[in-house]
Amino acid sequence: MSPIGPFAPRGAEATPDVASGQIPGLAGAPVRTPVRSGETVTGPRLWPAIAGRLVTRQLWIELYGLPGYSLTLSPILGGGKVTAFAATPRDFRPHDPAPGKNLLVGRFVLAGASMEVEAPADPWNRPSPSRPFAVELHAFAWLPALMSLGERGAREALRLTLGWAEAFARWSPFAWGPEILPRRVINLACAARKMGAVATEAERLKLADTLARQTRQLLRPPGGLATRAERLTAAAIGGCVLAGAPGQALRRRALSGLANALKTTVLDDGGHASRSPEAGLELLLDLLTLDDALAQLSEPTPEAVSGAIARLTQGLRLLTLPDGRLASFQGGGPSTAARVAAARAHDETATTKGDQAHPPTGTVAGLTRIASPLLAIVADAASPAGGAWGASACAQPMALEIACGKDRLVTGSGWTPRATDRQALRLTPGHSTLTLGERSLNEPLGGWKGELLGPRLVGPPIHVTTDQRDGDGAVWLDMEHDGWNEAFGLNHQRRLYLDQRMDELRAEEKLFPTPGRKEMIRQIAAPYAIRFHLEPGVQASLARDRRSILLRGASGRGWWFRTDGPDVAIEPSVHIDAGLTRRSLQIVVRGSARTDSESRIRWKLSPAGASGDPT
Repeated sequence: MSPIGPFAPRGAEATPDVASGQIPGLAGAPVRTPVRSGETVTGPRLWPAIAGRLVTRQLWIELYGLPGYSLTLSPILGGGKVTAFAATPRDFRPHDPAPGKNLLVGRFVLAGASMEVEAPADPWNRPSPSRPFAVELHAFAWLPALMSLGERGAREALRLTLGWAEAFARWSPFAWGPEILPRRVINLACAARKMGAVATEAERLKLADTLARQTRQLLRPPGGLATRAERLTAAAIGGCVLAGAPGQALRRRALSGLANALKTTVLDDGGHASRSPEAGLELLLDLLTLDDALAQLSEPTPEAVSGAIARLTQGLRLLTLPDGRLASFQGGGPSTAARVAAARAHDETATTKGDQAHPPTGTVAGLTRIASPLLAIVADAASPAGGAWGASACAQPMALEIACGKDRLVTGSGWTPRATDRQALRLTPGHSTLTLGERSLNEPLGGWKGELLGPRLVGPPIHVTTDQRDGDGAVWLDMEHDGWNEAFGLNHQRRLYLDQRMDELRAEEKLFPTPGRKEMIRQIAAPYAIRFHLEPGVQASLARDRRSILLRGASGRGWWFRTDGPDVAIEPSVHIDAGLTRRSLQIVVRGSARTDSESRIRWKLSPAGASGDPT
């Protein structure tokens, strides 16, 4: 049967309706739907990728699906048979033991869904309630929590692992796919020795065998550029855990290819090539596990690995906001403060306290941070990632996140690839930026093409330019993009001025005809909407002047948002938090811009209590 099974759809009330073009919680605004099979707006550059993927995917499915293929993953690797475990890599991710207690009584709670499986039954031969649930189930995301419960947890983990090995010994596109296999190998590798300690001799040999087979599969196609570094890191960790010549052969092969993969994936400024801060955090945590495993074997960490750790740590430092969580852009969620702190624990050059005293500023992967003592602003000042890296990209140029003290006030929808059924939140209205005509600049590829290539963004290219200047007690950040040129003949400029002495942010949004454009735009007026999505829990109160809004975060401190826009409203929104949809609010400034002349809208954010506050 299918490794996922016929999982049930989520309730319509919790899922943005992509097919109908409506985003519940985003003011019900109509947006264009993802590109479907048969539409021609994907562009000619996409067809070579489609043709290549069609041929190679079918080749691997037929080859790996052959009855004798499993023999090529024989445990006899590198001149010997895997019989023992060498290292016990440390998983630096913090894990709550509470889910492990649920697992002991057969209750799996993953990706916002649950399944009841009483021992001695297991979850492998029954349908999963959703695809995200199935992904976490087969990635063994439940294993660390179970292992934290001591011997009893290790015995149950061993039973479930051997049950999976029995049901999925043969390769399958889902259970052995590049989205799931690296995470399962890392989770298994970190727990293997502890599980082996409570296993019989036969069970221990079978456990070693299944880890060796999966580690070896990681060194084979398919996979793609965007997950190559993750796959090779997982394979190297697996090779560190498997004892003797087989493990040594596996980790040498993995490490030999990892250097080039990291060079492509980790940018010089410490960002991830996908431009997702969370993707950089997760890769850093994996590399720290690999570094620990090599140290246990008294083997030196390759320079490429240690260099990537240093760069990712530097980038993480800049992209961590005062609440201890990440800035959430381009398919990366905020993660948790505990997870970020775990990844930064080895960083001796900066501490959270030091960050508060001297707020970091700079740019990582096109995400530019400016700051004052009480304000931290991160702006998306680059184009979305393209090609294979675009599977998690979002069409939200010049979007903003703003933290006031430790309160994150302005944010985005929080979409991540884990929310596969909420693709509409990747569109332009899903973050704090400007839209024209309630459209999205780019859209996720859908239909059979999206299934083949992944839901990468397609549509006209977006060119973003930036200019930053520092002054005496102030900083300017000017950004501009031409994404609206094709539909409306307009460019959008967002100018930010941060008064660092007064902790006040002033901004101007300018829409102006694209210089040098000769084509006639028939549409004279273009309705605009400037959105400021608020963090769940933030209170917003519209003042009597109908131009000012008082914002209060968890700390209770007030901040005034003011604008000269013609129409200001507080509207419902949604926010993805740990895979679950939460209700939130958004400030929306609406108006109409002419396509043949310039339009300007100003707004500012300042501490409450200053003279002249609206009443």
